[in-house]
Amino acid sequence: MTRRRVNKAENRAFHKKFQPTSVLARDRHRGEIVSRNKMRCFYSPEFHLDLPKGHPFPMEKFEVSKNMLIESGVLKGEDVLEVRAADAHVLRRVHDADYLSKIYNGHLDLKEQIQLGLPVTPKLYSRSATEVEATRQACYAALQDGVAAVLAGGTHSAFKNHGENYSVFNDIAVAIRDLQVQRPGIKIMVVDTDAHQGDGTNNILHDDPNVFTYSIHVGRNSPSSSDGSMDVETVRYVEGDMYLKQLFTTLAAALDVFSPDLVLWVAGADNHRNDRLGLMRLDLKDFIRRDEVILRAFMRNNIPVAILYGGGYNRQQEYTAKIHRNTVATAVKISKEIPR
Repeated sequence: MTRRRVNKAENRAFHKKFQPTSVLARDRHRGEIVSRNKMRCFYSPEFHLDLPKGHPFPMEKFEVSKNMLIESGVLKGEDVLEVRAADAHVLRRVHDADYLSKIYNGHLDLKEQIQLGLPVTPKLYSRSATEVEATRQACYAALQDGVAAVLAGGTHSAFKNHGENYSVFNDIAVAIRDLQVQRPGIKIMVVDTDAHQGDGTNNILHDDPNVFTYSIHVGRNSPSSSDGSMDVETVRYVEGDMYLKQLFTTLAAALDVFSPDLVLWVAGADNHRNDRLGLMRLDLKDFIRRDEVILRAFMRNNIPVAILYGGGYNRQQEYTAKIHRNTVATAVKISKEIPR
């Protein structure tokens, strides 16, 4: 597979609209989706980790977004399935045993703690392993139902032997490696629309011909050498219209060269104009447009998709949870529109 970085010049001409029913149509029979009667979402109270006051990571977003979904009637209580921590042998499909031991025993040195950005507490291992298990189960649910969501996940900056930027274990890579054991030959695409590059995911999966990693992110947000299959760099403070044109054009191009059996979508909420770390200028209307086009494209063409939250660090903390909530709500809405 040819790996390349798409630069701004290649994306100046938005020469075609992203048309889900034509651009993404696939002829081959997938034979996976069994039922669309419901959309399963995976969650655990263990996602919460106590953080020092003023810490930029909005740890409450997981519970708040879950409550928003249930209280608004988007989900019923039985649609939200609680998970336990992934077994150690599952984590070892990606992560080095020494690194797992460091997290489990809290033995990160000061440099490693700063790089990770999270306090090393006894709960850090179980919290992060639970997030991995939620993503693993969501992938299997998506293959059965067409779509599923993790009310967390998308820790794309975790590498095999260390974590960065609040990412402890790489739930995306671990879920993919687990799927490959259970379903040899499965073709998986990672679509990462978080404002930051999925550098850990790229690094772990870069030499796998059955995995295609697509990421659109602010170029200067991600000074990484871990290139994926297609990396699309935006300018700093990109406005919504320009961002969406760049996204739809390049994602369509990615799907012209790779036909997935499953998509893991790291949605991201840090693209919002009021985010502290994202350096993009999308508003809520732009997010809704992003979510509707991406989800309709995959779901109407019977490409299963597992939705992961990704990052979000809004100056108004409730906005991060609201953006995540809206993405899941859009998926529920579209799943009800598709014929059973």
